[in-house]
Amino acid sequence: MQSGGVKNARWVLEFEPGAPRTRDRLMGWTSSADTRQQLRLEFDSEDAAKAYCRRNGFDYVIRQPREHQVRPKTYSDNFRWDATR
Repeated sequence: MQSGGVKNARWVLEFEPGAPRTRDRLMGWTSSADTRQQLRLEFDSEDAAKAYCRRNGFDYVIRQPREHQVRPKTYSDNFRWDATR
């Protein structure tokens, strides 16, 4: 499978964890009292994301995306004897 380039020019707002995650002793599930960890807001532009943060009084940090590097690979490379996995 190869990932496509659709919808990769969107700006995403993710919240920092406000409360630590705890582990349920019986089931082993993890949970948190902070529901903002479940939110992921998307914006069309950087300016729209900044304006939303300012309007709601959120501190923000902008992280630029890394440059995607495509490594050419053929189907036969999956069966090379000297391939490192």
